[in-house]
Amino acid sequence: MFAHFPRMPAGPYPPIDPTLFSQSAATAQTLMNDAAAVLKKLAESRSFATSVMSAAQEGKTDEVKRLIRSLGIRSKTDVYFNPDGIRLTLSPPPGAFPCCQLVIGLRWNMFPPFHG
Repeated sequence: MFAHFPRMPAGPYPPIDPTLFSQSAATAQTLMNDAAAVLKKLAESRSFATSVMSAAQEGKTDEVKRLIRSLGIRSKTDVYFNPDGIRLTLSPPPGAFPCCQLVIGLRWNMFPPFHG
């Protein structure tokens, strides 16, 4: 079965102006560059990864954010973590046009399946 989506009216479409679309793509590139810096540091620095993981497992959200910001990224960063891993949501910095977000989920624990 397929979900039903409303059809666009058959009438004329508004004129195409890709300005906002292109601006969103350019901003998303900045978010991706910031994400690449975070991922590179987590992948290459065991001590940094340990610090982030330890702070998260101790429930220190502000410390996790501080560690991420210490990498010099400009994006607004929201973090969420649980016993399985961490989710980082990168958004344009305050004052910038809120056009896009980039979400990264990373695991640090794999629980075996429950057979009950």
